[in-house]
Amino acid sequence: MAFGYNGKILQVNLSSKTTSVLEPDEKWYRTYFGGSGFIGRFLLTEVSPQVDPLGPENVLIFACSVVTGAPFSGFNRYAVGAKSPLTGGFARTEAAGYFGPELKFAGYDAIIITGTADSPVYLWINDGKVEIRDGSGLWGLDNWETLERLREETGEQKVRVVSIGPAGERLIPFACLQNDLEHFNGRTGMGAVMGSKNLKAIAVRGTGKMEMADPEKVKELSKWHRERIKTHPPNVGLTKVGTPGLVQGVNAAGFLTTRNFKEGQFEGAEKLAAENYHNTIFASRGTCWHCTVACKRQVVLDDPQYPLDKRFGGPEYEALAALGALLAIDNLPAVAYGNQLCNLLGLDVISTGAVIAFAMECFEEGILTEADTEGKSIKFGDAQAMVWLIRRIAERKGIGEVLSRGVKKAAESIGRGAERYAFHIKGQELAFHDGRGKTGMGMGFALSPTGADHIETPHDVAFQGEGISKLYPMGLLDPVVPVKTDAAKVRFFYIGQKAWGINNLLGLCNFCSVPIHAMTFPKLVDTIQAITGWETSLYEIVLGVERANVMARVFNNRCGFTPDDDTLIRRWFEKMPSGPLKGAHFDPTEFRGWIQLYYDMSGWDTQGRPTPGKLVELGLDWLLEEPSEAV
Repeated sequence: MAFGYNGKILQVNLSSKTTSVLEPDEKWYRTYFGGSGFIGRFLLTEVSPQVDPLGPENVLIFACSVVTGAPFSGFNRYAVGAKSPLTGGFARTEAAGYFGPELKFAGYDAIIITGTADSPVYLWINDGKVEIRDGSGLWGLDNWETLERLREETGEQKVRVVSIGPAGERLIPFACLQNDLEHFNGRTGMGAVMGSKNLKAIAVRGTGKMEMADPEKVKELSKWHRERIKTHPPNVGLTKVGTPGLVQGVNAAGFLTTRNFKEGQFEGAEKLAAENYHNTIFASRGTCWHCTVACKRQVVLDDPQYPLDKRFGGPEYEALAALGALLAIDNLPAVAYGNQLCNLLGLDVISTGAVIAFAMECFEEGILTEADTEGKSIKFGDAQAMVWLIRRIAERKGIGEVLSRGVKKAAESIGRGAERYAFHIKGQELAFHDGRGKTGMGMGFALSPTGADHIETPHDVAFQGEGISKLYPMGLLDPVVPVKTDAAKVRFFYIGQKAWGINNLLGLCNFCSVPIHAMTFPKLVDTIQAITGWETSLYEIVLGVERANVMARVFNNRCGFTPDDDTLIRRWFEKMPSGPLKGAHFDPTEFRGWIQLYYDMSGWDTQGRPTPGKLVELGLDWLLEEPSEAV
């Protein structure tokens, strides 16, 4: 009997409007675990490298894990993957909330969606029963309107819904998915893939229960985790102020990305930070399934220009940086309203902020003029311009149509030197942590298979001094110097990446789990054993992480990525102009050497391709055969 998982994966063919169920054995689940493992496996076996990311041959994967839905804080995340329309390579993006556990309770561990419907549809999954329903009446609605309509149509107020907004319908390559209006699969453009399939939403209701191998041990461990969250300092801080609490610290340290990555400090940071946030727009805390951390912020403001509704959540650190510091905007209500618009329209707020920053710098450099922007001035610091540009991007009209392609393709379209101000890695816009202040994280941005992604890598600053003790179980014993890049930093990243990757493999929230927050490595192993009944170990779990990372790498290799794509943005190779990190930068020649050292440590050849020996070690010898067309 399977414990912790259902042993069922739903397959949906939208072209033929048929469904079927895969039932992999325990060995399969123990090999791939969930999340990043499931997605890597299915992309390599079901998707040809040549497919159009927005064509019917692309496959859209929703993946829980063998422990998703267990009664622990943070065991609620799920991943979505496909070939990315933004990067042209491997895509995986995670979200928390309630959808992942609900899918498990409805009887499925994952959903594999193929084909394209001939008209808009939505999926209705109700305790194992699956319907492909007409979604024509939902097309054109924002995410709030879609949720309300599906509550009516299903007759279930507790239905959990993943949906796309108008941005996904219009195939914007950085369109995102949302569930329950506060939780987002933001990166890599999965909203566009879902829109390309004419799939507006997936609605799920599940009343089943997860069977645990050792229910009493699960209760004991869950109680220990809840109690530790109450006193563990990083979790206490998240409960009190959420991720807005990062703004002041990141700014003081000098790596708050400002004015399109020009600078590392923003003079208006205090107006975006937690104290002002909680004194002005904060309404209440939100949370995810079975989570006692409750780090989500909900905001409200009765203002005719920037009205805020608590039903739509509130800006996290990344949104405050994206629409605030990066654009030199210190108007907190405007930033929160811009975030609310992105959420309702289905735009990834990180990429949206980055393309607007790119446009503002191009405007100030004279590359874009009012002739390009419908007579409007779009300078840094202009909150009204930011809101206007969000709407134009979502509509794909005027300058918004150009910017909706992402910074890489927008710069190619504009020309005239715009490429100098288009900052991305592998085609994906960067999240807002300047790598000159966290060089291990910078390495992670360069090597992430999804393009620049802050969820792919450990952040150096947490492992200074005694902080390194969090990674003792992984064999890292020496404290990290955040601004230093040397062989020791490469080792930190090589091992730390595996520690961080546990959460992407198992669908665990970084704010509840290893290596920084309340869950510890030994307790996590005990928890997985109690849930699944497997006599597992940290070694087996880390092997699963490396297996997932290698599968993602092989997929990208097949899509044509080379070592040239494992790089950083121009500005990080230049000296920081001011602030505590003045003069800090990456040396391009040295950095290339560290990337090659990482390849050596990983068992990859000089072209960044996993060697046959590494594939066999990981049980991926089926990848030794030449890739065939999609199955």
